Amino acid sequence: MAMGERPVLVEMPKVGKSLDRRTARDIIAEKIMVLIATNMLRPGDELPGERELANVMHVSRETVRGAIQQLAARNILDVAQGSRTRISNIDLSHLPVTIVSSNAINSYDLDAVHAARLHVELKVVGDAAEAIDDETIAKLEDLLEAHRLGGDDAMRFLICDREFHVSIYRACGNPLLADFVTDLYTYMMDFRRSAMSRPGAIDASYRDHVEIVEALRRRDREAVTQAFRKHLQRIYATTRELVADAGSRMKGSGQEQQ
Repeated sequence: MAMGERPVLVEMPKVGKSLDRRTARDIIAEKIMVLIATNMLRPGDELPGERELANVMHVSRETVRGAIQQLAARNILDVAQGSRTRISNIDLSHLPVTIVSSNAINSYDLDAVHAARLHVELKVVGDAAEAIDDETIAKLEDLLEAHRLGGDDAMRFLICDREFHVSIYRACGNPLLADFVTDLYTYMMDFRRSAMSRPGAIDASYRDHVEIVEALRRRDREAVTQAFRKHLQRIYATTRELVADAGSRMKGSGQEQQ
């Protein structure tokens, strides 16, 4: 075990398993695997630097380094001297993100998932507004700074974005609801990454996040709920547009082949 790395009691048991004890290094390794499983990180992508990941994950660089070494030993990451760590050519989409795999979530209709997010997520973030502690608020403020420093890099923004959302979900006090909403969050991440690559998309999401944190800081349930509703509507609209564009391209390609 690395110096300064202490055992961490996992908040959420895996489905069908009892609580187990893992180190911070193990948890960061699992977070990186989730980023790959949900297509936030893809084969060939360069992993952000250790310092950047440590800031986003709120752990030491030593912990991040240990997680990377662990994943490299499993051929999930490619580590080469003198170059950035890359994602190996590996498919992890079968892995459960929390309760189910991202493939399972992606099998549902866009409108059904959006309706579920409005129904459940707004309740979860409203509860979080009333229960959130100062430590989580401080973490969210640090993530806003990481968002800002990430510039227009969609991949780096989405890594911060997941930490941002999951931190708020966890603050609701109900781990099962938090996990369910986290699964909904992973829906169609391929399209989300494309959406965030559009001009102005990251700035718009950043402004949404600032509004959310300001409302959370006031413990204002109604303001948090309204800010999240606007954010979810933005995600829904851009995803629907991208799905329609992809469908048109596929239809056009099929006609050309006839």
